[in-house]
Amino acid sequence: MSQIVAEGLYKIFGPRPERAFDLLDQGESKEEIQARTGLVVGVQDASFTVSEGETFVVMGLSGSGKSTLLRLLNRLLEPTRGSVQVAGVEVTQLGSRDLIQFRRDHFGGMVFQKFAILPNRNVLDNVAFGLELQGMEKDQREEKARAMIDLVGLSGHEASYPRQLSGGMQQRVGLARALVVEAEILLMDEAFSALDPLIRHRMQDELLELQERLQRTIVFVTHDLDEAFRVGDRIAIMNEGAVVQTGTAEEIVLNPANDYVRSFVQNMDRTQVFRAQTVMEPPPGEADEGMVDEPDAGAGASVSPDTTLAQVIRQAAEHPGPVAVRDEDGQLVGVIPRNRILEAMDRDFSPSGTDTNGAAAQVSTVD
Repeated sequence: MSQIVAEGLYKIFGPRPERAFDLLDQGESKEEIQARTGLVVGVQDASFTVSEGETFVVMGLSGSGKSTLLRLLNRLLEPTRGSVQVAGVEVTQLGSRDLIQFRRDHFGGMVFQKFAILPNRNVLDNVAFGLELQGMEKDQREEKARAMIDLVGLSGHEASYPRQLSGGMQQRVGLARALVVEAEILLMDEAFSALDPLIRHRMQDELLELQERLQRTIVFVTHDLDEAFRVGDRIAIMNEGAVVQTGTAEEIVLNPANDYVRSFVQNMDRTQVFRAQTVMEPPPGEADEGMVDEPDAGAGASVSPDTTLAQVIRQAAEHPGPVAVRDEDGQLVGVIPRNRILEAMDRDFSPSGTDTNGAAAQVSTVD
């Protein structure tokens, strides 16, 4: 079920933005438009959907329009053209008072790169701040805040102030404050970019663990492709204010929409992107009544379809012969010979006819 539907979103900064649309129709670049009119094209013709419970990553270089796009979703920035529907409600049609209430009901605030926690409040009061704005009684909001503080691993620091916390701990406070209000949608703008690599990786792990438990809808902005592929169920890649491709990590690596996307993914670590179901071959034999589980098909080495190629390689190193791919019922659904692993590392690799749950499916692109 789609929780967010964006259609034809534009954001033009500057007076008389209609001047930009004629030039865009003529194929002018955003640099040319700015030079001729002084207008800045922040987002152009962005359309996408975000499913309920999905982590949807918006990825692009600095100036690509990703943060602007994020702010159009909850109307922190007003779209110049286009529509945003959230839970079936046309957000762009809401009046100011209804918009404020709608944000409180559906958006869990935003988690920023700069943490944005209040320096004069301790951890407990920072996390409870959104509940305080909702009018919740002190005892109740502190109880909920303490539970969320424990969930993000900050128990014992309730009385600490931001200046007493490390950067990673401060970011956990911001994450807890956004999650505690139990809103359906969480917006995260370069949330981990200011952290050192080790802490950043840990925060990604924590986000994945929290998401597995809470199943919130997350729109996550980043400029880091590794981070995008690690945390995102699907990824939208932006360039020059436009969404040029959306898809899973596998879809984008296997079928880059253009040279811009291809340049991003050409050096990706495919062992962390591809899954066993993408690289496996059909089982060694089939009969009318179903697949035949031959005893020498991956004897001693067995993985699930969603196992990463990196884990498959570790299994192959420890056991002779091909690696068996089995579903949750133990049924053999494919095998991965050693030569198939080497083929998967080639830039021209494409999956076999085996069902890969969409890994080679059509990818949404915007020219």
